[in-house]
Amino acid sequence: MSFDLVVLAVEPCATPEDVRETADQCADREHRVGELDPRIVSFYEELRVRFPDHPPYDPASPWMSAPLNVGIDHVSMNISYSARGDEALDVVLDLAKRHGLIIYDPQGDEVTGLGGDYEIPVGTGD
Repeated sequence: MSFDLVVLAVEPCATPEDVRETADQCADREHRVGELDPRIVSFYEELRVRFPDHPPYDPASPWMSAPLNVGIDHVSMNISYSARGDEALDVVLDLAKRHGLIIYDPQGDEVTGLGGDYEIPVGTGD
């Protein structure tokens, strides 16, 4: 069992709908071209130090799919339901907050971090 999360670099004025649209574009694996967002670069580099996503693979890795899906403005993760996955989730939340990134949970259609609020996710569904 696993769940998906997408960490996104969006504008501070983004709405939940903007986040969903950006996350949908990222899911295509046909990434937008352009300059890498430095927040995403820093997030991904720090995350990889804690939980590598390239060989050799750690048998206790939280990633159900590796390498992670990375683009100029996002990192998409498929995380295992496990103690290691819980630990990775805590790290993802902390790093996203430190780098001013938004977290999108496609299962719950929820956004965390808009307006700097990382405590209460915002539902984006109708």
